[in-house]
Amino acid sequence: MNRRSLLAGSAGLFAAPAIAQQGSVVRFVPQADVGVLDPTFTTAYVTRNHAFLVYDTLYGTNDGFEVSPQMVAGHVMEDDGRRWKLTLREGLKFHDGTPVLARDVVASLQRWWRRDAFGQELRAVTDELSALDDRTVQFRLKRPFGLLPAALGKPSSYMPAIMPERLANGPADRQVSEIIGSGPFRFNRGEYVGGSRLVYDKFDGYVPRAEGTPSRTAGPKRVFIDRVEWMVIPDPATAAGALGNGEVDWLEKPLVDLLPSLRRNRNVALSRTDQDGSLPIMRFNQLQAPFNNPAIRQVVLRAVEQSDFLTAVAGEDRSHWRDKVGIFTPGTPLANDAGMEAVTSPRDLARSARDLAAAGYKGERIVVMGAGDYPQLNALAIVGADLLRRIGFNVDLQTVDWGTVVQRRLKKDPVDQGGWSIYFTNIAGLEAYNPASHQNTRGLGERSNPGWPTSPRLEALRTEWFAATDLATEQRVAREMQAQAMIDVPYVPLGQYFEETAYRRNLSGILGGFPLFHNVRKG
Repeated sequence: MNRRSLLAGSAGLFAAPAIAQQGSVVRFVPQADVGVLDPTFTTAYVTRNHAFLVYDTLYGTNDGFEVSPQMVAGHVMEDDGRRWKLTLREGLKFHDGTPVLARDVVASLQRWWRRDAFGQELRAVTDELSALDDRTVQFRLKRPFGLLPAALGKPSSYMPAIMPERLANGPADRQVSEIIGSGPFRFNRGEYVGGSRLVYDKFDGYVPRAEGTPSRTAGPKRVFIDRVEWMVIPDPATAAGALGNGEVDWLEKPLVDLLPSLRRNRNVALSRTDQDGSLPIMRFNQLQAPFNNPAIRQVVLRAVEQSDFLTAVAGEDRSHWRDKVGIFTPGTPLANDAGMEAVTSPRDLARSARDLAAAGYKGERIVVMGAGDYPQLNALAIVGADLLRRIGFNVDLQTVDWGTVVQRRLKKDPVDQGGWSIYFTNIAGLEAYNPASHQNTRGLGERSNPGWPTSPRLEALRTEWFAATDLATEQRVAREMQAQAMIDVPYVPLGQYFEETAYRRNLSGILGGFPLFHNVRKG
């Protein structure tokens, strides 16, 4: 099927209601479908990107990882840093017309910190979180916690989204029934088509901050467009063709093979807005055999050649990727070389096959999940499945859509009951730069992210990092964490790669980091 016929068969993607054509509309192609709309229910970045249209956070984070007030007008610290009082800005409203009150914030944060690693650390040091009045939120802490604003303004997965109390207080094991926030855009439930289209309308009741410069999620969130339409187009060539012809305005992550043709189009601009890059990983289900055996995980770690995975994802041009990468984002203060011989030593697949047998592998079928509609992750899965077969695993590669991966990875069952053994994902560089936000280094067993690794030593080191009072101590602890990660193998690091975003030249104001739609202009 050629691109034209496919678009014709999916006319609903590009045909918006007549009223929607009044004003400026930005049509955007996300990296994958948004399988989960609730931002505190998944670590998927596509959900995070969707959420920052709809929801706001108490603090914002700029390109330099500096944190500043966003929904709060300011805060005061008392009792030697053990009491924080946060005052909400005046005029904040939810999309249903109700005012944002302190009790909404309390309920939202209590919902968020049940799942988020950074939030769990804040929860552990909090004696009481309460609403003193309609605009004042109070934290009473067991000890000073200077990272409180950073936790409440984290721009990575499990964003601390503020929502109405009635939704935040819903059952902890269920997604919210309505997508209502106080952010610059309102989710248009009536025009939502699962797996196809998501629509966001400008929220006229949003009042941006008056001061500062827009930078990622910090500063004033001024809106210059009337409507954003997310078009889910799984085929990369179809998406690139739609951008080239002006049928869409912005393509989040064009396939690397299609970049040359896009560069030749004088109406298309390419930009590397995300300077932190992505750190791809291979994640094991450590509740089930064979990857509940650390010796088997270590065999896989020592068989992986990062450059093989990076070439499949980002091409031969080494300016697009970096190998020999550990668990912290390269170029950031905590990146180090501890334990890296497990990643950089010469590979010998025949030896790996012998080591696998010696480690106790019994030929169990392993299910590797590939995301067929997410080219980068699908490429990782294909390379990974081939490597695993070559060293002796009984591999069942199952290719599904990314939304299914996001849902299925929550299953803890054995593979013969619909479970899984391995999936591939990316960690954003802005998330892997320290232990506070690095979810995938948690060793809490069934309270960890899907994969559920258990590592008392990693948890003890993480606690020690939070207690550090200077950078030298933080760096020492980070070295010990990485060395331990190469023993426990909560995941296999696969390097770092950088992607360009592509958009029509009549768009301007695109911010760095990840797709954000405030500050964007069209025309």
